[in-house]
Amino acid sequence: KKNILFFIKILTIMKLNIANPKNGAQKIIDIENENDLRIFFDKKITNQIDVSSLGEEWKGFILKITGGQDKQGFPMKEGVLSNKRVRLLLSKGASGCRGFGMKKGEKVRKSVRGCFVSPEIAILNLLIVKEGKEIMGLTDSEKRSTAGPKRASKIRKLFHLTKKNDLRKYIIQNRTNEKKPCQKIQRIITPLSLQRKRFLHSIKKKKIINTKNKLQEYGKMLFFKQV
Repeated sequence: KKNILFFIKILTIMKLNIANPKNGAQKIIDIENENDLRIFFDKKITNQIDVSSLGEEWKGFILKITGGQDKQGFPMKEGVLSNKRVRLLLSKGASGCRGFGMKKGEKVRKSVRGCFVSPEIAILNLLIVKEGKEIMGLTDSEKRSTAGPKRASKIRKLFHLTKKNDLRKYIIQNRTNEKKPCQKIQRIITPLSLQRKRFLHSIKKKKIINTKNKLQEYGKMLFFKQV
């Protein structure tokens, strides 16, 4: 009897993986009370839930379901209107199919869990939509970027620069590791890139002229054969 009770208790445990998009923080909490979990049952992915019933610290919080996994590790898939496990034909890159060793256009039958939450879900992924009180490790910290922007247009926008300014002087060094080399600027136009562009354009132009000359020679040859 003790073993049966312990097994039932394990079944009711669910982990909530809560993410805060404002600061990038993430926190996992274990919920053993089945009454607290009932607010999630029969809800599907993208549904928003008021979690004030979880405790005083969660008052005012609204969370959005983004996904999850069952006890065997099969992921929840949006669009599958079921709370059971099903087998679907999935192509490479689809959620639930990594596609290692698959060919282009090939489909494989994979097991996935439906988008409705059930007691068989082990981990439920949630996203904070509305905040309430401060929670340690989730809403008390601010997002701190380690490096500046990489794209040329975004660097110009940040420092109010023109196209004539040298962007290499305005790269923000990585704050966490100063020994790390400076990041490369994306989509930057330099004299070397312009020179390369002119060179490739000249090659293309020479090829077009060459094909035109060959066509003229071929036309002349056909004309003299007919004569």
